Amino acid sequence: MSLVKAGPDVTVIADHLEVPGIGFLPVNAFVLHAAEPVVVDTGLSLPDRDFLARLGEVMDPADVRWIWLTHPDRDHTGGLFALLAAAPRARVVTTFLGAGIMSTERPLPMDRVWFLNPGQSLDVGDRTLRGFRPPLFDNPATVGFYDDRSDTCFSSDCFGGPMPSAELADGGEAADVDPDRLHAAQLLWAAVDSPWVAVADPEKYLATVQPLREMNAARVLSTHLPPATGLTGRMLDTLSTAPGLDPFIGPDQVALEQMLAGFEPGVPEAA
Repeated sequence: MSLVKAGPDVTVIADHLEVPGIGFLPVNAFVLHAAEPVVVDTGLSLPDRDFLARLGEVMDPADVRWIWLTHPDRDHTGGLFALLAAAPRARVVTTFLGAGIMSTERPLPMDRVWFLNPGQSLDVGDRTLRGFRPPLFDNPATVGFYDDRSDTCFSSDCFGGPMPSAELADGGEAADVDPDRLHAAQLLWAAVDSPWVAVADPEKYLATVQPLREMNAARVLSTHLPPATGLTGRMLDTLSTAPGLDPFIGPDQVALEQMLAGFEPGVPEAA
């Protein structure tokens, strides 16, 4: 996990997963340094990731006032309950459905939940965060937001793309990636993470892209992409081509057995 500045108001807590055959998938959480500090998602749910310790290098967790959970998948909730314990004044921004999904594993304390739907806003002291439903998503509880002060779009999984190296996934910029490669990576991720887009009505889908064109944020921060500054129009053009993508088909059992065989230790040669 590494710490990366994305403009004066945001720190990225950057992590990644290596996905065989796909690349290095960024898994980001964010700290928005507002008057009422906001943590956006809480990292991977893996035993070797200490999200709270990494956050403590950015700010005192006790000062966190809001935890915006863009959706309750396990790559977004790893440090959630540790942070709730360390930040007694923090409330979790989610939806009715998001809280319901969380309750199937470990219920949220409902007196610390703040329900916010797409189209609604949250005042965090020195700025307003406007919630929206991203064009691409893999969870029906997904709500991203636009920060009007930093001109930043927090897009959850939308705009994601696997990177060619761990270094780019953990601490690079989307602008460091060759444009054609970035275009291909984002369409691959669209097929993997939002497979429904293969059968989406193009006109209805493009109507969900248009509000982001009108937003025209200077910076896009996605869970699964390095920070992207000055690329919003180009990336929206990429997303606009997603309807009709061929569905992603992952490895089958034969391929799995071949991969496992490759991990087996070799037989030592006779002396």
